[in-house]
Amino acid sequence: MITIKSPREIELMRKSGKITAKTLARLIEASKPGVSTHELDRIAEESIRSMGGIPTFKGYNGYPASICASVNDQVVHGIPGPYVLKNGDLLSIDIGTTLDGYVSDSAVTVAIGTVSEEAARLLDVTRECLMLAIAEMQIGKRLGDIGAAVQGYAEKNGYGVVRELVGHGIGTKMHEEPQVPNYGKPGTGIELRRGLVLAIEPMITQGTWHVRTLDDKWTVVTEDGKLAAHFEHTIALTDQGPRILTLRDTYEHKDVERYRPAEEVAA
Repeated sequence: MITIKSPREIELMRKSGKITAKTLARLIEASKPGVSTHELDRIAEESIRSMGGIPTFKGYNGYPASICASVNDQVVHGIPGPYVLKNGDLLSIDIGTTLDGYVSDSAVTVAIGTVSEEAARLLDVTRECLMLAIAEMQIGKRLGDIGAAVQGYAEKNGYGVVRELVGHGIGTKMHEEPQVPNYGKPGTGIELRRGLVLAIEPMITQGTWHVRTLDDKWTVVTEDGKLAAHFEHTIALTDQGPRILTLRDTYEHKDVERYRPAEEVAA
């Protein structure tokens, strides 16, 4: 069942989203050569809890950490551990916060040190895929318009679009209906309504879109071993259009300001 959020609920999710955004900004700053993914997880949990939130991921279906830290060919759900970041890596960080019973979810892929031109281009295209998807989140449009925007831009640039993993509705639970694929046909699927809140998260690959899960039962990698990137925001659909509830101050697309929640613009 799809739940439509009231303005009060969206405001609660915005407050949760601010914790997620601030924490993710700290993680981006800390993600440098010589830092372990375990250390990033420690920073994340400390940050979220210091602002009154609860790390949503920790313990979720048995997941052991507060963030997902996925490196290079790891698409999502990489478990933080002893791996030490090195120059040229791509690191995808995915985090969630629960505050007063409401969840926010966001992800970013960070270039560690100096990366190849090919890796940088993958990041640029994936970030653009997210923004194009958000632009389609308008009252009266259809869910398929979101996925079609991602798929069209990614494939036009020669990249793969992961099928097995999708975005999702979000609210009092991290994963709610509807599922939000990163592929599809325009004009299909449910009609988008005011109060809908989605976690949109393009997962784009340099090669094949096929993936597999490692023996740890969590880490998802590209089947061909090529690089992957992942960007995600939690977005509410309002009378003013889509509003990003997890908007950061750093490492964002140049066009995000149009989607800033009204409460933050007024502040």
